[in-house]
Amino acid sequence: MIGERIAHHRKRLGLSQVEFAGLVGRSESWVSQVERGVRSIDRLSVLQKVADVLSVSVAELRGTSEPDESPTVEERPEAFETLRLALTGHPALRVILTDERAPFTPKRLDELRKQHATVWPMVHSSRYTELAPIMAELIEDLELAVRLAPSNELRKDAQTLLANTYQAAAAMMAKLSENDAAWIAADRAAHMAEMLEWPLAVAASLFRMAHVFLSLRQVSQAQKVASTAADALEARIKANPETEALSLYGAFHLVLAVAAARDNERAQAHKHLDTALQTAQRIGEDRNDFGTEFGPTNVSIHAVSIAVELGDAGQALDLARTVDTSGMSPERQARFLIDLAQAQGMRRQIGEALHSLEEAEQLTPEQTRTHQVARMVVRDLMQLSGARPRPELRELAERFGVLP
Repeated sequence: MIGERIAHHRKRLGLSQVEFAGLVGRSESWVSQVERGVRSIDRLSVLQKVADVLSVSVAELRGTSEPDESPTVEERPEAFETLRLALTGHPALRVILTDERAPFTPKRLDELRKQHATVWPMVHSSRYTELAPIMAELIEDLELAVRLAPSNELRKDAQTLLANTYQAAAAMMAKLSENDAAWIAADRAAHMAEMLEWPLAVAASLFRMAHVFLSLRQVSQAQKVASTAADALEARIKANPETEALSLYGAFHLVLAVAAARDNERAQAHKHLDTALQTAQRIGEDRNDFGTEFGPTNVSIHAVSIAVELGDAGQALDLARTVDTSGMSPERQARFLIDLAQAQGMRRQIGEALHSLEEAEQLTPEQTRTHQVARMVVRDLMQLSGARPRPELRELAERFGVLP
């Protein structure tokens, strides 16, 4: 295991865990967790720094037979291929290149509006397989509606629905680590919002883009997108403190907090978290502007996540005791439980971590079984359990596709 090799080379150099932690810019608890195998190093830049300090290669730390730390890429269900094709093609190209014009009526737009109304609730319920073909068809129909609508009013309505649908597609695909498709959807959402002169929707599209970069572990790019948007929103809020702008401003600071934590910038992470908390308190309630679910509860959820990112499992567990997620979407509740399971795994609380993952799976099976962190935690729990893991843990590992 990587952790055992790190411990071997650290001891070979005569370094204590405290000394080694200082050299790699991490905490002593982080080093201890890595060496014990209860925490993975999932960023190549961090692994490279560890290797440099130990004067060995990354390949040597990984070992020739070490499995890839990232989740395996499974075959995509047909439903997701359909959505990817809708995003990567151009469904209205025939209309653009020819004079063919099919009739389009207000009644048809009403049908599309009703279909669109189901999109965000399904995203927040993580009903991805069910939603993918619906969204693919909706994107194609709305792209045509934008070009075939007989009046400017109907065209603008279709553009608004299309921009919002692309936002939802970006959110869903980013959660599934379908990052190239999420990137395309976020870019199209921004383009459509700009055409509509809808500046807050442009900012929301960049929020999706920032999450794509977080999923790709491109921390500096996530920080660039989020900080640029947050600065612009701050200037807007000074002139007009509208609630939607405040929600987006707070949501971007949560992105920045996560990004800073992944770079082990503890002070910066807490600074952005504090800004998000102050913004949430200013709003005074949990909201869901542009699908962000921003509010006091989401800030509390992120505080737990950031503590886990920083290796502070004890703090994460203490914070989690005060969080009530019952008013949040199933997606947010499950994500909180995954973070909780990771913190419990760090503390070798195998039974508690297993229970948290089972709860998350019940809430959002698709999200939980494919989530990188959830899969990592299951692998860690299997490793901690030794040769004879609990039957229910082995069954969970089988469902998550992480059995050796």
